[in-house]
Amino acid sequence: MTDSLIIRGARVLTMAPGRTAPERADILVEAGRIAAIGPDLVTTAPELDGAGCLALPGFADTHRHMWQAALRGSAPHHTLAEYFATVLERVGPALTPDDLYLGNLLSAYAALDAGITTVRDISNIQDSPAATDALVQALTDSGIRAVFAYGNSYPRAKSHGAALDDDVRRVRAELLSDDDALVTLALVTEPGDEDAERHNARLADDLGVRTARHVVHRRHGEGPISRLRALGVLRPGTTFIHGTGLDDGELRLIAESGGSLSIAPAVEMLMGHGYPPFTAAARAGVPVSLSTDVEVTAAADMFTQMRAAYQAARYGELSAGEPVTSVRDVLRAATDGATLAPGRPADVVLLRADGIGVAPVFDACSTVTLQMDRAHVDTVLVAGRVVKRHGRLFADVGEHLAAAERLRERLVSAG
Repeated sequence: MTDSLIIRGARVLTMAPGRTAPERADILVEAGRIAAIGPDLVTTAPELDGAGCLALPGFADTHRHMWQAALRGSAPHHTLAEYFATVLERVGPALTPDDLYLGNLLSAYAALDAGITTVRDISNIQDSPAATDALVQALTDSGIRAVFAYGNSYPRAKSHGAALDDDVRRVRAELLSDDDALVTLALVTEPGDEDAERHNARLADDLGVRTARHVVHRRHGEGPISRLRALGVLRPGTTFIHGTGLDDGELRLIAESGGSLSIAPAVEMLMGHGYPPFTAAARAGVPVSLSTDVEVTAAADMFTQMRAAYQAARYGELSAGEPVTSVRDVLRAATDGATLAPGRPADVVLLRADGIGVAPVFDACSTVTLQMDRAHVDTVLVAGRVVKRHGRLFADVGEHLAAAERLRERLVSAG
């Protein structure tokens, strides 16, 4: 890791409350954190020229099944049920630990290339300890900041909501014991029977980790959040995923519990999960973030998700005659509420804003949300380390792409 560096002359969009317009400034980075932001900072640190760029917090993808990058684009027409039957039940069990390493690595590199500095890997393919080790190793090797959310493998566990197995204790003790490291541990605790729900909640408490879980629609008339509260397992800090079909009361329970909601708008509309609840969640006081979900169906960048979220929110709001969502709201969700400020981790992205198709910049949040794509990602820093510069990712991906092509040929041949 570079001990120190300074980004000179970028237009800095801190995303701090009340700071709406970017200001031309320098960003001093020391020991992986932002040391200072201001004009004409005096330092002998190595310089990165940020002229012509917008600097903002790195994007955060709060829900991605990363192993599926090795199957990218293979399920464009799948409904949720078809995805379960094909990707999870048929293709997933055919993948080796090496295949899973490849998928996670390619997903991490694609994220970094798109300016995503943090990913929560909803890892639902713990087929064996060797598979788990490969998945974690890929995240570590990539250099991304990641939360490895350990979940059940289906059909091995027969149900996503089954009690999580004890191998996660080994993962916590041997692989992911440091909560200050770039790669940390969480659990995926899906809806299950009462015994499984209580087991998984106790396990999360024992390990000292947070949880994530999918919530899509009501079951048998029962609100899924109300059920967790009744079971005594509604934990603070839980990231709920999708939330389609939740009524205002269920959303308020998430807010009151200290939880948050990760919305994957592109997949939710493509696979038929339901209408992305961006507006309803925000009105209920739920912190909202964005996610890509599955690369078998949707693009692995936050520009796609921001546009999908904004379009869905605006359509619903305009139909009701109550437009409330702004491009800044959507950009805040795409960065999971992060800000650029002294003391914060130096997870920074520089977006090229002086070229055809984006200049002139009247409203920086609008430009990023509606005018840009991964081609505008000039520079990416994770914990102060430069992983992409001048549009080039600092990773040798050629051999991994060749391996992905061989995997594709193998799976196609197998039918």
